[in-house]
Amino acid sequence: QVQLVESGGGLVQAGGSLRLSCAASRGAFSINAMGWYRQAPGKQRELVARIISGGSTNYADSVKGRFTISRDNAKNTVYLRMDDLKSEDTAVYYCNANIRRILLGDIVEAWGQGTQVTVSP
Repeated sequence: QVQLVESGGGLVQAGGSLRLSCAASRGAFSINAMGWYRQAPGKQRELVARIISGGSTNYADSVKGRFTISRDNAKNTVYLRMDDLKSEDTAVYYCNANIRRILLGDIVEAWGQGTQVTVSP
């Protein structure tokens, strides 16, 4: 069972910064990609940023130039640096990992429990 543990959410004023972290448990699996999604009240969950094992990244248009995703493969950890935060960034942020289970030979998605990010005007 893969577990993702998130940290780093909180309350910040508009224009401020936060860094989210997500650590994956170790086990008989390899991680193909990790990313961050968010869900605001009354809205669907949306992709914020994603990084694949080779290092390529993609971002939602709304966060390009403000957010940076990075990954430490040795620690099975992904980070999301969020700068110039806006009130519309307020949401619960979820870590996601696309994982290949070595023993079963399949690919599954794992999710963290979510961390609240609130940006005050």
